[in-house]
Amino acid sequence: MSDVEKFSVDVATQEMLKKAQAEGIETIFDRAEKMKPCPIGAEGACCRICSQGPCRVPKPKKAKEGEEQKPQAVGLCGATAETISARNFARMVASGSAAHNDHSRGTVLMFKEVAHGRAQGYELKDVVKLKQVAKDFGVPLTVGEGEEAKPRSKEEIAQELADKLILEFGQQEGELSYIKRAPKKRQEIWRNLGVVPRGCDIEIVELMHRTHMGVDQEYKNIIKQCTRCAISDGWGGSMISTDVQDILFGCPVPVAGDINLGVFKEDHVNVVIHGHEPLLPEMIAVAVQEPELVQYAQNKGAKGIQLAGMCCSANEILMRHGIPCAGNYLQQELAIITGAVDAMVVDVQCEMQSLANVAACYHTKLITTDPRARIQGETMHIPFDDHHGLDIARKIVREAIDNFPNRRAPVLIPDQSHPTVVGFSYETIRYLLGGSIRGSYYTLNDNIIGGRVRGVAGVVGCNNCRTVHDNAHLTMIKELLKNDVIVLTTGCSAMAAGKYGLLTPESAKQHCGEGLAEVLETVGLPPVLHMGSCVDNSRILMAATACVKAGGLGTDISDLPAAGAAPEWMSETAIRIGHYFVSSGSTPCLG
Repeated sequence: MSDVEKFSVDVATQEMLKKAQAEGIETIFDRAEKMKPCPIGAEGACCRICSQGPCRVPKPKKAKEGEEQKPQAVGLCGATAETISARNFARMVASGSAAHNDHSRGTVLMFKEVAHGRAQGYELKDVVKLKQVAKDFGVPLTVGEGEEAKPRSKEEIAQELADKLILEFGQQEGELSYIKRAPKKRQEIWRNLGVVPRGCDIEIVELMHRTHMGVDQEYKNIIKQCTRCAISDGWGGSMISTDVQDILFGCPVPVAGDINLGVFKEDHVNVVIHGHEPLLPEMIAVAVQEPELVQYAQNKGAKGIQLAGMCCSANEILMRHGIPCAGNYLQQELAIITGAVDAMVVDVQCEMQSLANVAACYHTKLITTDPRARIQGETMHIPFDDHHGLDIARKIVREAIDNFPNRRAPVLIPDQSHPTVVGFSYETIRYLLGGSIRGSYYTLNDNIIGGRVRGVAGVVGCNNCRTVHDNAHLTMIKELLKNDVIVLTTGCSAMAAGKYGLLTPESAKQHCGEGLAEVLETVGLPPVLHMGSCVDNSRILMAATACVKAGGLGTDISDLPAAGAAPEWMSETAIRIGHYFVSSGSTPCLG
């Protein structure tokens, strides 16, 4: 095994790590080797909530024969290991929920501006999805009664819907509207346990209060509120965000695209969009195609402009436009190390602070765009404002073009990129299972009942430098496929599958068991269905619910032969995804 093979199974990543070593550039892989994780913290047994600590409450070593077992240590306040662990876990869920609920709130607020015609460059693209969501919130599609009824404009519907969606965040009592989308049996379980969320924001605030020093000190009670908080995201903020983004940018349908660091072009201006929110990326996707900017790039000596995504922003523009994906979380530094990236544009979530140091070693402009996410170092800040979204996108692209002549390091672009077919919303899957008239998840259920398909697995989540990059994702996915389990995927896991060639229909025959391969070849589906970014895990919940409602497999998600996994999770958002999966009845596996 070479020096870099221990870090990643991806050939492009290995090649860039060799380049980084040769040029003396430190990456996250180097830092992971130097810094060992704290064993007490890894157990969740370190409490830093007040300044009397930090209190380390490790498990006592097993007593030797003839010796008395030492008692379990407690914190200075008397907090037990169970309480401390529950608090630490709950705070991760609260933070993860806050991240995606905040993302969702921003999307909804922009949706309102679009509905009123106040957001430059944006439009209500998917009217069918708009009307579907409007029905969920009791927004009328017509005005007047009987024969006098007339259809409302899409703008009128959107304006009223936007106001109702905004209320979901600040609501103080009652139930979130999307709770009624879950199977009835699951709703009953939630109500009986007292974990139905009242609103998106209140559950996060209450959970943070409960985990304050000296408040909730019964671990089961902490986890109860933790559950309610996770549900407020999975069946609240994240689901709202996915629906609104579909209305604004179009519900994903199958589209082809390429993935991995080989998508860069040496003779083009290369712009990387990195982050999680699709609002700015959608405008940059428009700007890079404008003849005036293409000509401007050619005047600077480039043949054109190559746009590529990184992390969840990549998933968003890949599944809607076929714009290539440069890589997942652990490849963000390596993209700059190619020497070909003229600008990396970031918004929120999963950006490494080290990007500034790496960019300073090359010519790359690191451009921050969100007031919530500034990066210390040699960065440029161009604040994004949805009222002038297209103009700001043009400004950012011009900065990248102006930087093209400044390349100073040798450019090395790996010869590694793979074709993909992405864009499988749960609506699209239903259509592909039977068309616009007969489309139903019962087709899938019938194949499960008949034994050709053994189940469904959602494999999602991050990369983690404490394990071999992409290896856990691929090992798990390949084993599932071999055993006739179809895989739904999002986030960095989706990109790992794409880099290995698992997002094409042709790969089914090679990687799937006989039964699953037969079904997929009949329908023309890839064995791994790319469903979007991390915020789009709500699509998996809706697909599971659709299976329940189709009948034949039970009355709740827990009755389905379905499970969820995040093999390389690392962020707090992954923890809350795992918790709303288990809260919804799915069997989860983290790590």
